[in-house]
Amino acid sequence: MLKPCILIGVLLASAARGGLSPQRAAAIDAAAATELARQELVGLAIGIVQDGEVLLAQGYGLADKATETPVSSDTLFRWASISKPLTAVVALQLAQRDQLDLDADIRQWVPEFPAQTTSITTRQLLGHLGGIVHYGNGPVIGSTQTYEAKHPYEDVVVALDRFKGSPLVARPGTAFAYSTHGYILASAVVQRAGNAKFAEQVQSRIAAPLGMKTLRPDYQWEDIPGRATGYRKWLGVIVESTDTDVSWKLGGGGWISNIDDLARFAAGLLGEQLLEEVGKAEMSTAQRTADGERTGYGLGLGVSSDGDVLSHSGSQAKTRTLMLLYPETGEAIVVMTNSEYADVRAVAKAVREAMKAADSNRDPFATKNNSPTHQ
Repeated sequence: MLKPCILIGVLLASAARGGLSPQRAAAIDAAAATELARQELVGLAIGIVQDGEVLLAQGYGLADKATETPVSSDTLFRWASISKPLTAVVALQLAQRDQLDLDADIRQWVPEFPAQTTSITTRQLLGHLGGIVHYGNGPVIGSTQTYEAKHPYEDVVVALDRFKGSPLVARPGTAFAYSTHGYILASAVVQRAGNAKFAEQVQSRIAAPLGMKTLRPDYQWEDIPGRATGYRKWLGVIVESTDTDVSWKLGGGGWISNIDDLARFAAGLLGEQLLEEVGKAEMSTAQRTADGERTGYGLGLGVSSDGDVLSHSGSQAKTRTLMLLYPETGEAIVVMTNSEYADVRAVAKAVREAMKAADSNRDPFATKNNSPTHQ
């Protein structure tokens, strides 16, 4: 349990709050404090977006219990699977520039990936229709070769060696099968089609235009100041998480940033800086299997049943994350925490309800609770 003096001090820490009414800011703070205590969270960060502007980017609780370091604008949380929309955006940008045919066989760009009886397309990978194995839905067969490079998986093409010997779990196009490995393959396609390292393309095509200053790969071998310490529960006791290496799965779950940059990304997805309308429509339209079944997932984003909520969540060692987008109203809410046991959707719900109570005339986040979970 956090010491009261620490919690109060963190709640009063400075943050981006421009354009947010004092009533709503106070309501969000109260909701965050309640969830922090109810769920026994160690650290939490919340971002609110309206019409392309980050109205709130606030930290609560602790980034590190041992040093009693509060969550601040300098605290970096792992994105986990919210990394996938980054990959999808760059792929769609390349498609807009006719540098990538989303419906062509991915081996056109990545011949290192073994040929299958049926071709796999980038569109299928982005929509989790490629039949690529995830973690527990089939055998994951990797290479046993050794490398001269100290960090070989920094090259996303080499990272395919972690799973490229695995059999497909479904015939491409026939079934939705969520796959982080599929997004690693998509990042390799992006690297080849864009003729630049995947990480560099994310920085130049997304981070730079949106003014994201802290977004970077979470490379374990680099000294990255501000990384949040992760926590999990073991036999009911909160203990530090393992420092699992995620550098090999950059395109599917390997990025890190502060709350402000995740909020900026959400704003960018709702705005016009990243994609043209056609690309935005493709990203936000639920894909269908070959027999016409709706999947509930577009190209990099979960899509609610009536299409009014777009989302992605993330679950990984040291973190839980959530991004909710409301295209019709231009609003978004993002949540990051260093507590692996967190229910981030409950945090988002509490924030929405608190804002509604603070302003009975306008509820920017009132929506059906039907957005799918994708981690």
